[in-house]
Amino acid sequence: MADKRRFELFAGFIVEHFPAPRIFDIAGGQGRLNEALSQLGRTVTTFDLRHKHLPVRYAQRPFTLEEPCEADMVVGMHPDGATRIIIEYAAKHRLPFAVVPCCSDNSMPYKPWMRHLAERARELGFPTVAEHPLPMEGRARVLFGTFDVDG
Repeated sequence: MADKRRFELFAGFIVEHFPAPRIFDIAGGQGRLNEALSQLGRTVTTFDLRHKHLPVRYAQRPFTLEEPCEADMVVGMHPDGATRIIIEYAAKHRLPFAVVPCCSDNSMPYKPWMRHLAERARELGFPTVAEHPLPMEGRARVLFGTFDVDG
């Protein structure tokens, strides 16, 4: 069972470490991360094909590298197969990203998947790539990248 606090904990991390007022939440499912970030003063658009009609700003379509950049940051909480595109989109637009990966898109075990994602972010030009644990059960490591060395 997933930790019910995961969205609030991740939102708290994002708000504490990133001043980004506009955020794209990729593969955001029901929009729970959007709700948590919105309560903390952020403007969030959640991209997912499975909109559950919560009262959040939603884009019910696939997220692609061609999406117009109307955000200051890109995030994903257990975004599964969308994790890689979050990092690639952020690099393309020189935005910070933060993801809490769960499952890889290629059946890679968790720790090698985290290393692979960090290496990919560095290949794409992120000078700062780091991990931060969230105080919760389950897959609870935030992988984030910034172009600002203070990020």
